[in-house]
Amino acid sequence: MKRRRYDREFKIETVRLVTEGGRKATEVARDLGIHVNLIYLWKKQLSADGQEAFPGHGNLKSSDAELRKLQRELADVKEERDILKKALAIFSKKRR
Repeated sequence: MKRRRYDREFKIETVRLVTEGGRKATEVARDLGIHVNLIYLWKKQLSADGQEAFPGHGNLKSSDAELRKLQRELADVKEERDILKKALAIFSKKRR
């Protein structure tokens, strides 16, 4: 069985039907042919992340993208530092 994917607009509209439309989550889930737990999950994600919720497949929220960029930058700086330490050790041995 293939996993179904839902776009951002579908998720937001589904949550809106439950929160603003005054319909029950089980009723909306039955009408749309999805599991009710998906609606609760989407509702939780939308309330936690707001406009950054559901960035799409392979995309990151801006805060996660910034964190990943900083982690990559830190790893590069550590690698450069270690190379300089080794070079310093090599050159200081040759002078003795």
